[in-house]
This record gives sequence, structure tokens and C-alpha cells, in this order.
Amino acid sequence: MAHVGRPFTDYKPPAAAPVWAVIEGLGRYHVLLAALELGVFESLNEAPADSGMTAGELARRLGLPELHTESLLDSVVALGLLDRVVDDFRLNDAARRYLLVDGAASMAGLIPVAPGPHENWTRLAATVRSGRPATPIDDDPAAFYVPLVEGTFTTMWRCAGRADFKMRYSALDAPRILDLGAGGAPWSIAMLEACAGGRATVNDLDGVIDVARRKTAEHGVDDRCEFRPGDFHTIPLEEGAYDIVVLGHICRTEGPDGARHLVERAYGALRPEGRVVMADYFVGPNHKTNPHAVLMGMTMMASTVNGFGVTTAEATGWLRDAGFEALRLIEPIGFQFAYVASKPRD
Repeated sequence: MAHVGRPFTDYKPPAAAPVWAVIEGLGRYHVLLAALELGVFESLNEAPADSGMTAGELARRLGLPELHTESLLDSVVALGLLDRVVDDFRLNDAARRYLLVDGAASMAGLIPVAPGPHENWTRLAATVRSGRPATPIDDDPAAFYVPLVEGTFTTMWRCAGRADFKMRYSALDAPRILDLGAGGAPWSIAMLEACAGGRATVNDLDGVIDVARRKTAEHGVDDRCEFRPGDFHTIPLEEGAYDIVVLGHICRTEGPDGARHLVERAYGALRPEGRVVMADYFVGPNHKTNPHAVLMGMTMMASTVNGFGVTTAEATGWLRDAGFEALRLIEPIGFQFAYVASKPRD
């Protein structure tokens, strides 16, 4: 307790824990990044399930110094991403699911690229002063987006598949789907897998769209896709031709004017009673209930020319201003949100 003021009063100062959590943030990220780069999780996955590996055994397998290996492993344990039983290190359920390359919801490919160019974070103050990041990904979008869309594919595909429980796109006989800025086309793939008669127009930039070609082929739906490379603001679109338009995690890269334009393009491309799906991380009214969305907005600001976080008020405003109705916010899987809205019937 500290005594402050006159007369003295008992006052308990706030804990320093939030400050230390921020200070440790850089180290926590790089601990996980190093463990992935060194093959820690894949190697432990080969250990006997009932015993795991000691630091020495893992160090010899990977050709690393034992003391350094043990320090790294203990740090990963402290992060809650490994277990230690006496001297044995073992994968826990979180590591098996998210950190193995073939994990059920693998994020192994996403972790290295999710923050954007790492050097941009060291120059964040300069970005705030100038209004432009030092190394915007806009200068070479394919170099950044190809590994990003590959790394996010598993999560987004699961999200798109679960979205059917909320919006029932599988009830459509032969929907026409327009997927703008599709990345690896997880939404198109999930919808085509659920609708045998469906067809999709898949768009992304040259170079990035090759990921969509590969992923749709892997899932056996490429024969029902038309691939339309180019800028989603300017590519030609058929008016009133589509049952579903997907804007999957692209609005936050475009700034308010660009996002509004994409919503307007979606409205024009939909037939009456067609639906738009706007998936993103939306910032709530008090900016604290979803810190992930707020920090994702900062990630956009740090590495893109126009990108910022998207608030719920902005998203619903763009949709209503374009003419959409029956707005619903769905959460197909944890922390993955999407607005679904309908174009009115004639």
C-alpha cells in the first residue's frame, strides 16, 4: 500500500501487469516464431505419445545446443503451447491443433506473415507522423498476400463452412457466387462443396489468384469456377447476376471510400434477394470488447496505404447506404465474424 495525499489515505496503485504484458509481447511472438522455424513442434509430434522428448533428445535431433534448446522449450511451455512433465516436453492440444503443419486448424503458415513486414512495426511512430508506412505491402502485394492467403486458408475455409448453419446457402439449388479478393477462395470452395449446381466467379490480383486456382483444384471444384484476375475496384462485373457476393477480409485494406465502393459493387452485382457476405474483424462501439479487431486495424495501418480497422458502425452504414436490408452479424467460429445482408426484392 502507498500513502498519498494530505491527510494520508490508503491507496493501492494499479498493477504493472498490463505494461509487462506489452513489453513481453515482442519476445513472446519471437519465441513462437523460432520454435516453428526450428521444427520444434513437428519433431515433438514424432515422439512417443506417452513420454515426449527431453531437451537433450530434441537438441540432438535438431542439431542444436542443449541449454539453448531447453530455454526455448521452457519459454514455449510458459506461453501455454507445450507441456513439460518432469524432463519431458510434449505437445498439448493447442499445439496439435494450431501449430502442426497438418493440424486440424493449422496456423503454422500464418504466424510468420500475420503481422505484416516486421520492420514496419519498428517504424510505427514514423508511420503515424507521416501517414504512410515505410514499406507498404501495396508496393508488391503478391509477395505478401500469397503466403498470407495460404496461411489463413484453413481457418477461413472452416469459417465459411460453418457459416452455412447461420445463412443456409446450401439450400440454394445452383447459386452463382462472386468472390472478390478471394485469396485462396475458401468461401467459394465451401459454397461449391455444399451446392453441387453452384458456380463461382473468383477474383484476385495476378499472382495471388494462382493460390485460388490451386486450392479449388485440390478441393475438386475448379471446373465450376471462372477465374477473373485484376483489381476488384475495376474488373467488369455483370449487373444483377449473382446470388451471393463475398467480401472476405478485404474491406479493412481499402479505407472508408474503397470499402464503400466494394459494397456498392456487390449490391449492383446481386440479383434481387441476393445476399452479400462481408467477413472481417469488426471493432465494437467501445473499442475494448474486441481488442483483436482493434490491433488488426493497427496492423493494417502499419503496413498498408489505406487500411484501418472497420467498426460495426461503419460496416452497417456502408451496407444500409448501398441499399441492403435484413442485416445480421454472425460468428461462424470463434473471433470470425461476418455481416450477411440482402438486396431487396424488386
